[in-house]
Amino acid sequence: ELLERVKKGGGENAIVRHTQRNKKLFVRERLRLLLDPGHFLELSPLAGLELPYGDVPAAGCLTGIGRICGVWCVFIASDATVKGGTIYPTGVKKQLRAQEIAMENRLLSVHLVDSGGAVLVVPSELFPDKLHGGRVFYNEAIMSAMGLPQVAVVCGSCVAGGAYVPTMAEESIIIDKIGTLFLAGPPLVKAATGEDVSPEDLGGARLHSQVSGCSDHFAASEEEAYECIRNVVCTLNCVPVPEEDREPESPLYSPEELLGLAPLDYSCTLPVKLILSRLVDGSRFQEFKAPYGTTLVTGFGHVEGHLLGIVASNGELAHDAALKGSHFVQLCGQRGIPILFLQNTAPQPAGPASISQAEAHSNRLKAQASMMAAVACAAVPKITIVIGGCFGSDSYVMCGRSFSPNFLFLWPNARVALVDSRHLPTAGDCTGEELELNQLKANAFKPVQFCALSRLEEESSAFYSSSRLWDDGIILPQDTRKV
Repeated sequence: ELLERVKKGGGENAIVRHTQRNKKLFVRERLRLLLDPGHFLELSPLAGLELPYGDVPAAGCLTGIGRICGVWCVFIASDATVKGGTIYPTGVKKQLRAQEIAMENRLLSVHLVDSGGAVLVVPSELFPDKLHGGRVFYNEAIMSAMGLPQVAVVCGSCVAGGAYVPTMAEESIIIDKIGTLFLAGPPLVKAATGEDVSPEDLGGARLHSQVSGCSDHFAASEEEAYECIRNVVCTLNCVPVPEEDREPESPLYSPEELLGLAPLDYSCTLPVKLILSRLVDGSRFQEFKAPYGTTLVTGFGHVEGHLLGIVASNGELAHDAALKGSHFVQLCGQRGIPILFLQNTAPQPAGPASISQAEAHSNRLKAQASMMAAVACAAVPKITIVIGGCFGSDSYVMCGRSFSPNFLFLWPNARVALVDSRHLPTAGDCTGEELELNQLKANAFKPVQFCALSRLEEESSAFYSSSRLWDDGIILPQDTRKV
């Protein structure tokens, strides 16, 4: 329901104003004209979602990965029906993440700019820091130096800092009558000089195509602009990825059944092989070290025809399981095989109560540290999917966000937290400060001003994580193979 709401942008009234009064295409219609059919993955669609859920996300831009003329591209497209496409802090973060993906995977970037620039009411969250708005332009320069082409279409207002995006691109297109490009629009000119000037005279398509030279191509219509972009892509000397010759083999068990297997309890009682049998081609999985360290399942399988190493939680990450994981991840690194991590980490065990338990605890920590180092240093693509819980240091070992997976997706039931509130001590097991914690938990849903456990419960949800771009989006379990 939330994803469907996001697809409506700023709502029906905003879309009517955008399409009928301003004679512009909706952002998703623009992408439909631009992209090869059937090839698009939207990134972090719930970014900026207000909690409790507001009417629309506040990001003001849409990012994704798709193909033009067979060439894989990253797309950054303004949605002017959401706050006029004005860029909020979440929108900046979303653009920077898209550029990071382009640089990691050496992809062409396509900007569709229809934006009022940066929102001015929160300058300290948009301007001064290293990963604020200026980093977008820095990245454009670095990507050009890396030989990664960037193209842009000015398909609406392109104001202030946003004006640098198309002017720093390798090639840019501006659309007649609706595309405008300037550092300060007519209202600011009026305020500063008293002069009345139209947007077209100040920074319209003909001015920038014929006089300033800021734009490389003039398009009479949006349709012509997107056809021009497709033609430009064909001249960039990028090698199209060939289509697969054959259809990949489906699992023996339907991926639709994953919806019923999504764990709601994070004690890892669900055998993870039930999930693997609905993910890998032909349900074939070549397990590695099967009888050893059984609380972590490792092995090789194909997904949509691609060979992957798979590391999947199957219980508490004990000493032997972590050693096995370290060995397997190093194998994948040596062989150049991408790794898929399926996270459903168990709550941390209780602290040691004896010398022998302390020794076991230390050995477990050493083994986990070894696996962390292997995961961090494996120079292969890594994709992480949180299928259940993501708690504590186990999330680092299993390539959580801190370990920079190439992509990180969550199932809607996922929970991301330092600890799981449901596994804190009960009243019968605790005294003193622990008892106070338990009383806090008992009062979690009473009208108190602040409750740590209630906050922990709220902030560990998949929706809280995804709205803040701690991941690349929530995906439905049955769509996992496709994503």
